[in-house]
Amino acid sequence: MLYSIRLLTVMYCLSTSAIALAHDTWVQTSATIVRPDDVVHLDFGLGNHGNDHRDFKFASKLSSLDGVSLSVISPAGKATNVASQLIDLGYAAKEGYWSARYIPSEEGLHCVAHKLDKLHFTTRAIKSSKTYFLASKSLDKLPQPTAEHAKPLGHPLELVLESHPVLNTGPGKEIAVKLLFQGKPLADQRISFIPRGAQLAADFDPNYERKTDVEGRCRYMPKEGNFVLVVAHLPAPNEKGEGYEKTHYAATLVLNIPQRCACCE
Repeated sequence: MLYSIRLLTVMYCLSTSAIALAHDTWVQTSATIVRPDDVVHLDFGLGNHGNDHRDFKFASKLSSLDGVSLSVISPAGKATNVASQLIDLGYAAKEGYWSARYIPSEEGLHCVAHKLDKLHFTTRAIKSSKTYFLASKSLDKLPQPTAEHAKPLGHPLELVLESHPVLNTGPGKEIAVKLLFQGKPLADQRISFIPRGAQLAADFDPNYERKTDVEGRCRYMPKEGNFVLVVAHLPAPNEKGEGYEKTHYAATLVLNIPQRCACCE
């Protein structure tokens, strides 16, 4: 009897670990526009597992931050590693999410970037995610848009924003992204634009999903203010190596779309 209980416990731990790594990871911030020297909370979430990885919900939590990279890239291009500052905001091992405080000193657009490369069972999971916030000395007169967000960071599978992540955003304003794999455009791939709380239809939902063109580009127009999780997946069943028989890539991007454009009259 004792052996059976121990066996079930081990099987449960292995299965929950595998499920956690099969989930998508993403990063989001408590605010998109702040003053320099103000606090921004950087939330590191795990979930988006149901409905073929197309629900914007927290599910489980990484039990270990081993191999996790989380950095804030300043407008000047300096990367600050904040992974060691993450704290667990859940009561239980598989509840809640991780979060870190960050105080920007520089005015301009900041990118929060995350990478993860881990094995679970016989699959190598390679994940990356991004989000952005803007530091401005004046909240009434915001700086002019710049184009640093359109520069790839070099993630294996990467969603690159071509529209600004903070300025000129809102209902009726298009989100433009480009999907890259190993630095090259990836055509005919599904990109999901999932507003928080939305339930996507099975298979392909034309209201929230697009296919990339030959240049890896697609566009989506939000209808209301909300957090939007942009997701791309790329299975690579022939990519094998020591300890794994296949590889799965995932890239996420979280945008906090305001109900009213922050820089529009």
